[in-house]
Amino acid sequence: MRLPFSFGRGSWLAAALLSVSVSAHAQDDLLKTLETQVTDSARAEYVQATFKGTRIINGQSVETPGAGTMVFLISHRFGMLNSGAYNFFGLDQATIRLGLEYGINDRLTVGVGRSSLEKTYDGFLKYRALRQSTGARAMPVSVTLFASSALTSLKFPDQERPDGSRLTYTYQALIARKFSPSLSVQLMPTLVHRNFVDTRAEQNDVYALGIAGRQKLTKRVALTAEYYYLLPGATADRFRNSLAVGFDIETGGHVFQLHFTNSQGMIEKFFVPQTTGRWLDGDIYFGFNISRVFTLKSKND
Repeated sequence: MRLPFSFGRGSWLAAALLSVSVSAHAQDDLLKTLETQVTDSARAEYVQATFKGTRIINGQSVETPGAGTMVFLISHRFGMLNSGAYNFFGLDQATIRLGLEYGINDRLTVGVGRSSLEKTYDGFLKYRALRQSTGARAMPVSVTLFASSALTSLKFPDQERPDGSRLTYTYQALIARKFSPSLSVQLMPTLVHRNFVDTRAEQNDVYALGIAGRQKLTKRVALTAEYYYLLPGATADRFRNSLAVGFDIETGGHVFQLHFTNSQGMIEKFFVPQTTGRWLDGDIYFGFNISRVFTLKSKND
């Protein structure tokens, strides 16, 4: 029996080449698909907004402004609630700090501030070393390194102090994890070095361990808390551990932080080694932080 058509040598060769071409194209597509899958699985998905501001209450958070972003921060503390009706339960008295923070890039931040308490100037650097992420190379926590110096310009009635004795330095590792969209927790191992102390018994180096948390209550309101435990020593015997609780309220470009704390000072020099208030005695300061974000330089500039 004879077929109605036949293949010549050229036809067989063309068919073979076509088969090889289709096979090679299919293999290329398969390789590209596999490469895309590997790339997607290896791509890190960074966790966003572990905290809503660069401050939790008194202390720093792991958050940093983006590159070219400036944060203007107003921190305010009234007097003690137990100061009585004559002082309108502390509202007649006030301590304030004004600060500016600028993101040099997405990791590095520089900041300056001035507190009315002891007429203190401060400056700091924050570096975002690690970011919590998911993916093939998941990172379970975010880590930000913090270093600051503070200089008191207060005039002392007994004798003038040289500038070197007016300086205090703080070093922290801020370690945070966002466990869910609602809950974030942060640990803060802290060292405060003071060039000058009041008595020989006082410690120049004060060590503390801080812990803080944020629990989201609604879309725009969150409960915050912050506690610094002073490690045993002469400073811990004389002063109190700093404790603060408050609320974060988001309103557009502003974040309002309302809180109660037994610490009057708003930088590490004060609230870590110099807190004197007792919560059970009503030595509580009501205060707030207000931050406003300005974009000075976009990524496309």
